Amino acid sequence: QVQLVESGGGLVQAGGSLRLSCAASGRTGSNYHMGWFRQAPGKEREFVASISRNSITTSYADSVKGRFTISRDNAKNTVYLQMNTLKPEDTAVYYCAARRMVGTPYDFWGQGTQVTVSS
Repeated sequence: QVQLVESGGGLVQAGGSLRLSCAASGRTGSNYHMGWFRQAPGKEREFVASISRNSITTSYADSVKGRFTISRDNAKNTVYLQMNTLKPEDTAVYYCAARRMVGTPYDFWGQGTQVTVSS
């Protein structure tokens, strides 16, 4: 079992930056591939970014490429999402998730952190 707790959300003006953190506890977080997802009001949850256990492989949604960067510090059992040049359409609840194997559904989810970008 892995518990995930997101932090770092908030209100920011368009063009600004935020860094989200996801702290993993329980079974070692470094054993899991990690991802960030988001859900805007009235919309389905969508993939944002993912990172492999060893940080070698990352993947991004087209909508955030070049603006967001996912990283992890396995010594701290923490995954980060650096978000730059934020846009109002980035407003959503952001969730981190963990899975044991690539290509399978994510097994564990955090409670989410709200990001609001004002125009």
